Amino acid sequence: MGVVILQERCNRLRALHIPGTPLVLPNAWDAASARAVVAGGFPVVATTSGGVAEALGYEDGERAPAAEMFAAAARIARSVDVPVSVDAESGYGLPPDELVATLLDAGVAGCNLEDTDHKSGGLNQRDRYADRLAAIRRAATAQAYGLVINARVDVFLADHGARPAEHLDEGIARARAYLDAGADCVYPIFLHDERTIAKFVEAAGGPVNILAWQAPPVSRLAEVGTGCCRTLRRFSPRSGTTTPPIPSRCPFAAHGLAVPREDRFWCNQPPSAGWVSRRLRAAMIAPV
Repeated sequence: MGVVILQERCNRLRALHIPGTPLVLPNAWDAASARAVVAGGFPVVATTSGGVAEALGYEDGERAPAAEMFAAAARIARSVDVPVSVDAESGYGLPPDELVATLLDAGVAGCNLEDTDHKSGGLNQRDRYADRLAAIRRAATAQAYGLVINARVDVFLADHGARPAEHLDEGIARARAYLDAGADCVYPIFLHDERTIAKFVEAAGGPVNILAWQAPPVSRLAEVGTGCCRTLRRFSPRSGTTTPPIPSRCPFAAHGLAVPREDRFWCNQPPSAGWVSRRLRAAMIAPV
């Protein structure tokens, strides 16, 4: 992929973030699922580290070799003509310059970077992780690479958002620090309580991403974002929602979609665009 094309995709990813009109981002795990997402009418493809890792034969949480994960991201980016935002987990311990060079080589327009420390199982220290994000932004700028950085805030992850008020202050502090460091948007994964989302959006000081799992309908999230003068950017189906009997070779058999039993596909052919659109929207945003 040429530099000009990649820069256009970075710009397009940013331009699609419109206040009051949340961008719905389905997650893909291979080239077939990415093409199916595009066939469903979605303007951007995101990836799920859990789905990609499982498709490669590993568990999530940086247990897959970085080279294999980025090779999969590159195949996905080559397979579609829309921007791809890759789940880069915590960056696999790569130095900022090397991480940016790898993302650039993969041809992705954006990335998720989470503040979980996968070695310790806890969270990275806030300021230390902000410094890392700042270094990644500097490295991207030095290469004239308009990488869209989505900084994931994992304070709500441990209890899957069951006690959002307990973690709100720290979540906001992390969001502000990461945005100040050069992140384009922040992603408080598993924050799904509508009132807490509104408070987070108002206080964060920048664009916010929301996971669709257990979240309010997109129409309500749009109102929350608009009312707080912020944009709720991204909605991703949760990893691990597919029923186990569906074979892994099916385009919708890894992570990201709860596919009904009667809609199993037992081949490598992607389903029709209409089927994709109906199932993706039903899985992520119904009822609106």
